Amino acid sequence: MSLSAPAARPNARNLATLAGHRDAVYALAGRPDADQIFSSGADGLIVAWNAAAPEQDGELLARVDNSVYALRELPARGLLLLGQNFQGVQAIDLQTKKLAYATALPPVAIFDLLYSEARQRLYCALADGTLAVLRGSDFKIENLLRISEKSLRCLALSDARGELVVGGSDHLVRVLDLDSLAVKTTLTDATNSVFSVAYSPGETHLLATGRDAHLRRYATADYALQDAIVAHMYAINHLAFSGDGRYLATCSLDKSIKLWDADSLALLRVLDRARAAGHGTSVNKLVWPGSQQRLVSCSDDRSLAVWQVSV
Repeated sequence: MSLSAPAARPNARNLATLAGHRDAVYALAGRPDADQIFSSGADGLIVAWNAAAPEQDGELLARVDNSVYALRELPARGLLLLGQNFQGVQAIDLQTKKLAYATALPPVAIFDLLYSEARQRLYCALADGTLAVLRGSDFKIENLLRISEKSLRCLALSDARGELVVGGSDHLVRVLDLDSLAVKTTLTDATNSVFSVAYSPGETHLLATGRDAHLRRYATADYALQDAIVAHMYAINHLAFSGDGRYLATCSLDKSIKLWDADSLALLRVLDRARAAGHGTSVNKLVWPGSQQRLVSCSDDRSLAVWQVSV
């Protein structure tokens, strides 16, 4: 664990609740250089929101037949990618609000989508243990690689390191070579499904969380385990670093969000219903959009929450 002093304990307040979804919200997409975010979930509605103006209503972009667990924006191309469960990957043109591409995949759930700008490839984590690789030019299937007998749940990508990280329901985290897709390293510390993986700012560490409620941190130099923290009471659904790299946020089935110092992993703040007017059910996904240090969460309670984090 780092010996540097933790960041000052931040304040965090619930700025707004974004309502309009008709069922649990599972998927969010957003980025540090834009205030617009996107959400979807069990109702198949694809909605755009403005985190800088949370008082505004969301804009319905599309409606699909099945639930959606994964969204990914490609801002350079003006596309929003979605994984429609049991159907495949679809790309919405954000200018025209029309379907630009559609690719059928094996009829299973799609748990995560990641795009490599350097390699112009889309990577899809599927519930049958398959990693689907699609060409960026037309989103046609290039490879369907079965790497597990159980669901692939989450992905992390480093173009600089040439690595793709895959976490799954087989309790394993695999580090793949991004070009050959061969497994370079397998991390076996998790005792249940792995739901979220992410490289730290600077990519000196890899973090992993999941159903066993632990937050684990590995040094990417050799993928040795450096920290293992019992971070929540129940499954940790997602983790996300703030745009400035100061904070790490985790969210859980225990209905809470926790803010951590990104360097020391010191716990800084707990956001739940009792202490911060938070969500009343499982919190499923997090994004840090824009430059105003705002965090957006989504939940089984059919809502999104916009949080202002400040020192």
